Amino acid sequence: MLPAQIVQGDGSTSDESELYASTKQVNQFFRRFNGEEDQKGNRFYENDKSFRETSLRKDYITLLFDRENQNISIDQKKSFINDVTDKRNPQFLDFHREGWFAEVNAVFNRDGQQENILLFFKIQQEGKGYEWVLEQVASSYYQEFFDKDEGDEKAFLHPMSHELDFMNLHKSLNQENAVDFTGDDFEVDPLSIFLYEMASKQLQFKTVKNSRFHFFQCEGWYFQITEYNRSGYNSGWLISDLTKLQRQDIPKLKAFIYEAK
Repeated sequence: MLPAQIVQGDGSTSDESELYASTKQVNQFFRRFNGEEDQKGNRFYENDKSFRETSLRKDYITLLFDRENQNISIDQKKSFINDVTDKRNPQFLDFHREGWFAEVNAVFNRDGQQENILLFFKIQQEGKGYEWVLEQVASSYYQEFFDKDEGDEKAFLHPMSHELDFMNLHKSLNQENAVDFTGDDFEVDPLSIFLYEMASKQLQFKTVKNSRFHFFQCEGWYFQITEYNRSGYNSGWLISDLTKLQRQDIPKLKAFIYEAK
């Protein structure tokens, strides 16, 4: 089977295999998405003619999708590529800019048992450089302790408890469902719980299973990249999820990702 031919910006063609080299690093994904390197991985710089050239970007971004993923339609891909390569308002990824974060699936040890916890990191400026900082965690273990009873029969503190110097607390707080006594505005803070458990040695880090990255930097879109360790050119860091997104829906989607179990 012959490799497909791709028409370049100057009208010449190249084998698809030349462009289909595995995207081995996340930084390389950034460069290929932005059109900042050639087919062989050689860097382009601002003074180079091909730097961020539109047709090159279209070729590369087409190849940055997981081809085995049937959930992203051809029309959806075309719409995304046309948006981010629009000459009137091209959109590029910026490693140092807000709007993307890492999701790390890590394994910990708790009481001799393995437990998976998702760790979410973001890039933050530190002095003259940058660093990854832990922003949030997600664990099904934590969540089971914070399911509030919203029914009419739920336990509650009587409104006259203050007249008894709150002596009835012994009955209330000795129950397993102490979360039922929190207010309507109570929000669980899994990160603080996680940090406490690490400091008190209740959790011990073991290893990382896998990681992925979430991007909100392209206006009107959300996408995710995942690493595919498989044979063939369509491997490495590839787009595994793509969703058209309104700006006002970004906080809701981020909250959904952070609550993933």
